[in-house]
Amino acid sequence: MTVPTSARLLLSRADLDFQLYDWLDVESLVKRERFAEHSRETFDDVLDLCATIAAERFAPHNKLNDSREPEFVDGRVRLIPEVRAAVDAVGEAGIVGAGMDASVGGLQLPQAVQTAAFAHFQAANIATWGYTFLSVANANLLLAHGSPEQVDTWVRPMVEGRYHGTMCLSEPQAGSSLSDITTRAEPSADGTYRVFGNKMWISAGDHELGENIVHLVLAKIPGGPKGVKGISQFVVPKYLVGPDGAIGERNDVTLAGLNHKMGFRGVTNTLLNFGEGVHTPGGEAGAVGYLVGEPHRDLTYMFHMMNEARVGVGAGATALGYTGYLKALDYARTRTQGRLPDGKDPAAAQVALVDHADVRRMLLEQKAAVEGALGLALYCGRLLDEEATATDPAERERAAALLEILTPIAKSWPSQWCLAANDLAIQVHGGYGYTREYDVEQHYRDNRLNPIHEGTHGIQGIDLLGRKTTMNGGAALTELVRTISATVERAAGGSADDLAVALQAALDRLVEVTATLNAVPDQTLRLANASLYLEAVGDVVLAWIWLEQYLATADRDDALRRGKREAARFFFRYDLPRAEPRFALLEQLDRTTLDFDPAGF
Repeated sequence: MTVPTSARLLLSRADLDFQLYDWLDVESLVKRERFAEHSRETFDDVLDLCATIAAERFAPHNKLNDSREPEFVDGRVRLIPEVRAAVDAVGEAGIVGAGMDASVGGLQLPQAVQTAAFAHFQAANIATWGYTFLSVANANLLLAHGSPEQVDTWVRPMVEGRYHGTMCLSEPQAGSSLSDITTRAEPSADGTYRVFGNKMWISAGDHELGENIVHLVLAKIPGGPKGVKGISQFVVPKYLVGPDGAIGERNDVTLAGLNHKMGFRGVTNTLLNFGEGVHTPGGEAGAVGYLVGEPHRDLTYMFHMMNEARVGVGAGATALGYTGYLKALDYARTRTQGRLPDGKDPAAAQVALVDHADVRRMLLEQKAAVEGALGLALYCGRLLDEEATATDPAERERAAALLEILTPIAKSWPSQWCLAANDLAIQVHGGYGYTREYDVEQHYRDNRLNPIHEGTHGIQGIDLLGRKTTMNGGAALTELVRTISATVERAAGGSADDLAVALQAALDRLVEVTATLNAVPDQTLRLANASLYLEAVGDVVLAWIWLEQYLATADRDDALRRGKREAARFFFRYDLPRAEPRFALLEQLDRTTLDFDPAGF
């Protein structure tokens, strides 16, 4: 397949190949039963296909999607037609089920390959991709926790691209505090439930892109436990479906309005009402819902969905940072401006922006962020493959533990620093970067959602420090430290010895400070600066990812590998040092934020 040249500004295929094959050795997975039908050739074909669809169907309407956002007209959503064409192209290509079982129509690809493939869509048009992104997360949860009947009824049509999915968690009065949701699900005589309530910030919550929308709704069954322990999960479709799969009457799910966001404008963001009596399916009040799994178990199910979504959000933030970097690099190579400091002759030709040291600094900062973040996302995909297919149970447990502790970092680090990369991409463009004629200003606006999306930066910090470092007696943290230490040991004494020494020192500080924080009995004090902990640990993890990539360049010497080594050194010199001031503040158990009187604001 001939990939359009425009795809080169979405992601670097050379970098993807290096990370997938030279570093993560994804090709070796074809020796495992689950991936035995695949080869590097099939992996490359999928990457080429996704790059082509992204470049031809997604990227061309990205700016139009932004300027002509969804409209709420007579109770219905109106979208530009290009969105339907792009989403349908993904469904027709069979990409929705890229990582899912062949038994449900999936391609059964490794998750690492799927992550790389999907990143093309995220870079090209993250808003339009949102419709498919949510369907994939929805389908994967039902595959893990739904009944065979639910899989047949709801998942297969989503894999085919005929149905679409959502996640309905937040509510206007609750936000991220799920224990405070009030949506209720009352048992019905026919074994279903009737759902009543309101859900806010529901991406892809209403549209007419397919035959049906499958809402996964969090609700409480009356009489259940209080707080999050009483939450259950329900399939609540937009349209009911008959035993033969035929679309039936409209369920009582109504669109109350659209939220208008700074970025991600092309995907509907909705307020949905359930059970308001606009429709009365079967003549009974309430929206028909089907319980997923067991009642009051949604906290377990939710984290399955949320962890996948969080890694996906981080990958999306990475893709937006990556395409912004490539466009800034392209601009810097072709735009001439000024002369070097020692070039005093005003008659001399102007030099390209990339020849200026400070522009190279900004480009290196972007490269270090986006290629490092991409490595973290692909590594998490590789962990998912190990968790699912490793023959040694200990290896599966190890992968699961690492994935648990890396998830909040994989979500938040790219959301913070690839957004910063977008900011630098604007700066490289100068005044032009601030205009809508260039893509980089939109990439920044789109990416600004990701520090909020699927759990805010603060929530990820609390998750990392409050849960992940102590779960199972600290097993996940122990495994992370062991894994990073193994990389340091491999690097010691070689050309990256200085990087190994720096990473070991940072890792030692991580262990020391974590022990100090976890010894604090006052949980409010312990977690007061959890966001700083997340940022410091994130920098240590990304330094480890960069050292891993540095070591993977040892097989040969070319421009890509030299660039990798220099970017690794840049990260260690410019970015890893951010961690120590944060660790120093954390170990002081600073009370500034706790003791400040709100009246002083």
